[in-house]
Amino acid sequence: MPELPEVERAKELLRSICLGRIIENVETTEDTIVYTGISHTEFAAEIKERKVIDVARYGKVFYMILEGGGRMPVFHLGMTGMVQVRGDQPTWYRVRPKDAQDEWPPKWMKFILHFAATDTQPAVQFAFRDARRLARIRLCAKPLEEAPISELGFDPILSMPTLENFTVLVKKRRCPVKALLLDQSCFAGVGNWIADEVLFQARIHPEQRVDTLSDAQIELIHEKTVSVCQTAVDVHADSSKFPADWLFPHRWGKGKKEKSTPLVLPDGTIAKIKWLTIGGRTSAFVEQVQKLSKSIGGGANAKPKKRGQKATQNDDDDDSSDLTESSDAPGLVEHVKAAKASVKRGKRKMVEEVEVDAPMQEEAASTSKPQTKRPRKAVNGVEPVVVDNVLDDDISGSRRNSRKAKR
Repeated sequence: MPELPEVERAKELLRSICLGRIIENVETTEDTIVYTGISHTEFAAEIKERKVIDVARYGKVFYMILEGGGRMPVFHLGMTGMVQVRGDQPTWYRVRPKDAQDEWPPKWMKFILHFAATDTQPAVQFAFRDARRLARIRLCAKPLEEAPISELGFDPILSMPTLENFTVLVKKRRCPVKALLLDQSCFAGVGNWIADEVLFQARIHPEQRVDTLSDAQIELIHEKTVSVCQTAVDVHADSSKFPADWLFPHRWGKGKKEKSTPLVLPDGTIAKIKWLTIGGRTSAFVEQVQKLSKSIGGGANAKPKKRGQKATQNDDDDDSSDLTESSDAPGLVEHVKAAKASVKRGKRKMVEEVEVDAPMQEEAASTSKPQTKRPRKAVNGVEPVVVDNVLDDDISGSRRNSRKAKR
């Protein structure tokens, strides 16, 4: 899934070609899943012929600020979403597929924005595409104050809390540290590979419970979260330019026959990479340097937590959300409000409850006829076998009756 650096790259690409330009035309493809709360025609009609003032990002979401009183387009790339400028390659996530084709309009296109020419630049076209239909396209009057951005926690690049505030927030939690890093109501924009990289560089096991972390470990998570995100952003999410001692290029090898160049640890040993599943997501870690503390679960008297399940191949492409439930999320959101004083944000949580009419069930139960079973008779000292509440001698009897009818 595209994470903070990949979304920042998409935002910067769009920003580089559209600032100050008019959206001359909008081509769209109908998709009732990707377009959320709007139709593709409504999307096109509302943004057409409006001038682009700016393009911004928060977490894994990026959005356009347009001139006029209408709503603003807000985008989430989902698992396989990408953007493309006509004449250039799309923003592939990690690598370009072998069967990729260069065509325009591009395959799986959801919309194409036509930007008018300027005095110094020709007209340009910008496409948003998604093969698996897990991306989301919305229109919001105030993107920062509406879902999905209003439901996110701090952004490691834009609104990282101070170490003091960060420590207070982290110590309230009791989940595995990997699950905390993936919680978008806490770490907006941090996804699976960033979380693994942060924990590898901090030398913390992904299953380590948050309430057992030392102050030094919390400080390392704070530091590495910022540095990993900033380093990846500085090289425009080009993984070939990531530092050689990162876990990133080695974490994708589970189940693959071909072996990449091994990761060498500072002491000269070859890293032994293991995989497990935490919070429904594959976690890669190096067993020599990321050791699980014996005191897990919060206190000496706490029961040990069960180890994670074995990871499945390609679990990084899981369709599940990075969001995890947390009773501490409201307090975290309060901190984010303070960190982003210029933005009024509020956490929203919708819970659907299905109520069962117990009296009606009781009445139905009282009026239904009780099921009766024939006594089971032994034949030659052998008890008959019940299959789905039907005696085997009933089955054999029905077969005999069937044969008599045929005769």
